[in-house]
Amino acid sequence: MAFAPMGPEASFFEVLDQHRASLVAALTGGSEKSPQEGTRSASGSEVLASIESIIQGVVQSLARNEAPAFSMENRSSWENIQFEDAVGLQMVSHCSTRKIRSDSPRSAQNFALILKILSMIYKLVQSNSYATKRDIYYTNSQLFGNQTVVDNIINDISCMLKVSRRSLHILSTSKGLIAGNLSYMEEDGRRVNCSGCLTAVAVPSNIQGLRNLITDAKFLLIVEKDATFQRLLDDNFCSKMSPCIMVTGKGVPDLNTRLLVRKLWDLFHIPPFTLVDADPHGIEIMCIYKYGSLSMSFEAHNLTVPAIRWLGLLPSDIKRLNIPKNSLIPLTKRDQMKLDSLLKRPYITCQPFWRKEMEIMADSKVKAEIQALTFLSSDYLSRVYLPNKLKCGGWI
Repeated sequence: MAFAPMGPEASFFEVLDQHRASLVAALTGGSEKSPQEGTRSASGSEVLASIESIIQGVVQSLARNEAPAFSMENRSSWENIQFEDAVGLQMVSHCSTRKIRSDSPRSAQNFALILKILSMIYKLVQSNSYATKRDIYYTNSQLFGNQTVVDNIINDISCMLKVSRRSLHILSTSKGLIAGNLSYMEEDGRRVNCSGCLTAVAVPSNIQGLRNLITDAKFLLIVEKDATFQRLLDDNFCSKMSPCIMVTGKGVPDLNTRLLVRKLWDLFHIPPFTLVDADPHGIEIMCIYKYGSLSMSFEAHNLTVPAIRWLGLLPSDIKRLNIPKNSLIPLTKRDQMKLDSLLKRPYITCQPFWRKEMEIMADSKVKAEIQALTFLSSDYLSRVYLPNKLKCGGWI
């Protein structure tokens, strides 16, 4: 399937094409590599055998009159994280662990909930059926208390078994959207075309099951906020800048949106760019796409895309574009704490231009939302700002 060219002339994409060539050269040169540790796709029989081994360990402890306990890798400690520019944040090979004991008042309930969810996973895999995290929570919402408890336990089990969440037959509900020059076939054989530019397609819940992906996109624009994404759709940005793809995770991205961004990079090496607010929260969301997060570091090799570049909104753009002061927002104490935390992250060391932008924000003590560009003109973002940056290489 071919996409009809509707966007700028070929010369518009010269700098983008050069950028893509440099990214591909870096790949072939070996500067990006997959880590050896982390989760993997596993067969149903492997998952069942792993769960049976865990339960056998519980039974053996009871037979010795010992209180059973689970040993979990500590996913919340930076001491267990190592940073590689080509991978992002990933767990170290031999990290510290925490004990979840069945005889401790502090962890007995958690121990029981892990057993409960392990039994549910076992039944799902055995019957070759699937459930969402939300489905699991609602099987006994009073027992689990809240959705976060279920989410954390599923991540702990995935980390403990060293298998992907998909291999556990647990799906995440997608909240992300995608539009632009992309078509694909879902697992059930349904063909999806994302090229309708006035509407967006929901990110599929089974990214691994996608087949026959086709695109000729010159770039992938990852948009932080749904409101900005919808405005770009309304401005017909996909058509005007065709061929391209736009994705939004509607704030902090869900697992499926991150998996999709990674899949597009792996298959097509489309240069990915982020469009986020010039504030600490937006920068952190960009870092999640690019380098991953502390809590999901055990699955970094499936999720991170270090090739991502920061397209906007840059703190330096605020002064450069003379954005009116009444459209700027003072940094709160919480913003300043978040910014200080980001500046201490291990990946900022290898991003001097990012550090400079964050220091500009810290010195100015103000932040700006992407919507601040509308003070220049209602369509400034889609008509001037993004086209100029993409044509001239205005990313870092």
